[in-house]
Amino acid sequence: MSKQTILGRVTQLAKANINALLDQAEDPQRMLDQLIRDYTNNISEAEQAVATTIGNLRMLEADHTQDVEAASEWGSKALAASRKGDELRASGASADADKFDNLAKVALGRQLQSEKEAKTAEPTIAAQREVVDRLKAGLDSMKDKLTELQAKRDELVARARTAQAQNTMLDAVKSIDVMDPTSELHRFEEKVRREEALAMGRQELAASSLDAQFESLDDLGKTSEVEARLAALKQGRVA
Repeated sequence: MSKQTILGRVTQLAKANINALLDQAEDPQRMLDQLIRDYTNNISEAEQAVATTIGNLRMLEADHTQDVEAASEWGSKALAASRKGDELRASGASADADKFDNLAKVALGRQLQSEKEAKTAEPTIAAQREVVDRLKAGLDSMKDKLTELQAKRDELVARARTAQAQNTMLDAVKSIDVMDPTSELHRFEEKVRREEALAMGRQELAASSLDAQFESLDDLGKTSEVEARLAALKQGRVA
């Protein structure tokens, strides 16, 4: 994956306007779930690509460090060879002195080459560092967006469940309004009252019947007494 592709993807995802996307979605929760999957997959791919870019940068930095160290080392060798050549020349050993001077020249040439390679790599390293910084910032932004997406999804799910519970409750209340269970209680109460009234009526009827029987006994007693007096009167006349 090229750096331009990585940067383009990171920038596009990091700048995604979640609220605007949700406003256009027919099913926000499903869209959030899909966005979370897309973000998670893209973050994983981008992390691998960024890791590769960082690895390449670290290799360039290591090569640069080696070139700088090599330039310093070749400079030390050139200095040592030059001094040895001077010592030999001072002692009259010109041939040996020229040999060490030539070694010094070779060392200086290696030093120049290492310095050139180090200097050539510096702009590339600087650019790579800038790319890595941008990629890291983009990844951090993507991860923040992912956290935001997850929070939005959780909030939406919680709100949906709350709304569903409220609607269920309202439906229940509406059902109660349409078919008031207290009316059933009222009908049962009326039934109980009718049973009570029937019992009271039967009691009263039973009491009335008993009174009538006693009244019959009283009437019978009166009749017997009248008959007895009549009989006594007749006997009196006869007497």
